[in-house]
Amino acid sequence: MKHILLLASLVTLSLVSFAQSTTSSSTSLLTPEQFLGYKIGSRFTPHHRVLAYAEQVARQLPGRVKLIPYGTTYEGRQLMVIAVASEANLSRLEEIRTNNLKRIGLMEGTPTSTAQPPIAWLSYNVHGNEAVSSEAFMEVLHRLLNSTDAISQKIMNTTVVILDPGLNPDGHDRYVNWYNQMLGRNPNPTPNAREHNEPWPGGRYTHYLFDPNRDWAWQTQEITQQRMALYQQWMPQLHGDFHEMGVESPYYFAPSAKPYHEDITPYQRQFQQLIGQYCSRYFDRNGWLYYTRERFDLFYPSYGDTYPTYNGAIGMTYEQGGSGRAGLAILKADGDTLTLRQRIDHHYTASIATLESVADRPAEIVKEFGQFFDKSRNTPIGPYKSYLIKSNGDAGRLKALQQLLERNKISFGVAGKAQTVATGFNYTAQKTDKNVSIAADDIVISAYQPKSTLLKILFEQNSALEDSATYDITAWSLPYAFGLQTYGLTARIDPKPLSATSAPVNTVPAAYAYLIRWQSVPAVQTLAALLNQKIRVRAAEKPFELEGKTYASGTLIVARTGNERLGDRLGTVVAQAAAQAGAEVIPVQTGFVTSGSDFGSDFVSGLKAPRVGLVLGDGTPPPSAGEVWHFFDQELNYPVTLLDGSTLGTVEWNKLDVLILPTNYNYGRILNERTLTALKEWIRAGGKLIAMERAAAFLAGKEGFDLKEKSEKEDGKKEKKGNPVDSLKIYINRERAAISDDIPGSIYRVNVDTSHPLGFGLTGGYYTLVQNAFNFDFLKDGWNVGYLKGDNYVAGFSGRNAKEKLKNTLLMGVQEMGRGSIVYLADDPLFRGFWYNGKLLFSNAVFMVGN
Repeated sequence: MKHILLLASLVTLSLVSFAQSTTSSSTSLLTPEQFLGYKIGSRFTPHHRVLAYAEQVARQLPGRVKLIPYGTTYEGRQLMVIAVASEANLSRLEEIRTNNLKRIGLMEGTPTSTAQPPIAWLSYNVHGNEAVSSEAFMEVLHRLLNSTDAISQKIMNTTVVILDPGLNPDGHDRYVNWYNQMLGRNPNPTPNAREHNEPWPGGRYTHYLFDPNRDWAWQTQEITQQRMALYQQWMPQLHGDFHEMGVESPYYFAPSAKPYHEDITPYQRQFQQLIGQYCSRYFDRNGWLYYTRERFDLFYPSYGDTYPTYNGAIGMTYEQGGSGRAGLAILKADGDTLTLRQRIDHHYTASIATLESVADRPAEIVKEFGQFFDKSRNTPIGPYKSYLIKSNGDAGRLKALQQLLERNKISFGVAGKAQTVATGFNYTAQKTDKNVSIAADDIVISAYQPKSTLLKILFEQNSALEDSATYDITAWSLPYAFGLQTYGLTARIDPKPLSATSAPVNTVPAAYAYLIRWQSVPAVQTLAALLNQKIRVRAAEKPFELEGKTYASGTLIVARTGNERLGDRLGTVVAQAAAQAGAEVIPVQTGFVTSGSDFGSDFVSGLKAPRVGLVLGDGTPPPSAGEVWHFFDQELNYPVTLLDGSTLGTVEWNKLDVLILPTNYNYGRILNERTLTALKEWIRAGGKLIAMERAAAFLAGKEGFDLKEKSEKEDGKKEKKGNPVDSLKIYINRERAAISDDIPGSIYRVNVDTSHPLGFGLTGGYYTLVQNAFNFDFLKDGWNVGYLKGDNYVAGFSGRNAKEKLKNTLLMGVQEMGRGSIVYLADDPLFRGFWYNGKLLFSNAVFMVGN
């Protein structure tokens, strides 16, 4: 402990030359220590107390500080940013905000002639257990208001600063509450002490166990949606995103690692270097270790550094060693002790250094920001000047994509009239088509708009990689994620405004039955709502034609038979459920079809309301379980029982119809021989098991489960001869050698048997985001519903060995076991909540298979 205090003292002394004395900066403004009653770094501060300090500062200096609440979390915690500026700039804060939007074309009107200061936005604590940055926020806020400090005054006189003290309050308080309960009188730096070992799921994630740092573009989570709505109202010139990493790592700041996306501008690349120079100056002065240009790249578009970058800003990641494991103090492998005070000092210093880099060139950064958007509006990058999205009668998918575009402030409209263009790149066929036909109601997105760069990146068919060693997925193209027929057009087409949508129809004529096409999520939401109301619903196993219209397999049929208790109210109830979801209800007056199977046929199955269980807990990556939980709870409003994996041995199996196993690293311990036997007995009795990713891999080869990994086969080729020295591995190249087996996230086209219930509604083609080089053989006795052939690769990086494994491989299949079934899903169809096309596939597994 003496060693820890000595280190803290040395750090404090080393900061004097940079920060001077923040405790005596102002006789009137309370320091964080004075307000909280303890020294920053001596304990972790709950989110409400962090905000309380900001509120106290705003009360003391209302002419310099403005609190901007922007929402609440699922658990009811306040979301808020704090704007800090000189009195002159704060008094015209709204003018500065709107001027900025007008300059870049995101708001109508002419900006005033008053000089525009840059807006610098610093985000803290997006991962809840990386709690050091919320502590640093309080010291940064206090420092910026120090009227005697030259650097602070320079920043305030030139820049509007927006500070977000906590992007993920639910995760933050989950960690802080747990850690404060574990802590004794003094911190124990021993790494195996309980205060250094968070229980599952940890504080990193949101309420629904999503990673909010990967949600910037997709905006699936409530905290992201609310924050991004505010971000779009300000559009800062600079954004800094503060994180933590492993205990043994020193500090990381810009410039970022390769790959940089090809559309990052020279100025943005240059400013990455500049940030590094400013930060290194202070880190060198204090003798702190740091590194740059490694590990954290600028590619995946949904991070807190890349998303702002693709929106014209200078975006950076800052990483401090420690994270949830470090606590107040932890002993490192080199024998040194890392303290919370040290971690705070590093984030605090990087924050001020970054703001200083902006303050030294305010006019330049505003000018470059404006030029970024001028180019976007007038000479957009990329080969396509317009994007065409065919309506094809699936309003659900279109609406979901439109919502994503609207949240990102990407404008769109309709073609307005039927026309033909000479050529267009067909995303589905992956080739250029001639004479592309455009219908009047097809969606058109012009590249001539402020958000053109972001549009191009989100829609690019295959993003160019300058380096294959990446930190995240390498493909995300929205046409594949949403399963929509899309064309990239070299011709400029200016869209016409969408016509106002009419109010949902809440009543339909009395009918023999009511039909709902099984196409996308609105149909699933309608089914869930009807099942929740105990309404009997059937599904057509075969396509059919009726009253001049065709219907695909999976079409929902709500007949009066079985729903007699509702009488004449049946149509109204069905219509209301469908209208709320955005699905279309088609009343029909007969069950006698023109072709296909009549409604009373054995090929029209009754759908029961399944009692669903989801296994989670220790060994499960929280997002894998969270995606399923969120889908049931927030998108379907359908009950799901969360089951801790350690309790599977005591589950009352007769109270479950469906059990979902997300990926997990501990199934060998959870599904012991006794539990596995009980599980198989439950399946034989009629249960349905859905095994996803590593869960499927765990079951492969187990007794009673037909899933097998492909056996290694000789290819008949002779071994190449050569100098054996040529095959020796070089140590420094170990990371590069490993990626030949890697597939960090690539898009593959899937061959689907759409006649099987697991494939219902996927008639437009299905694309999957592959993250693991699974190697499953085809089921010999089951149903091979989705598989990859030799040429199914579409986009993203796939290592050489990984590509070979994925040829002629099962992706999704169904095994029948007694009266029940097992659904194998080699990939995660609900990936990060944004892979919209997979939601119907997953719903098929839950509601359609086995009925």
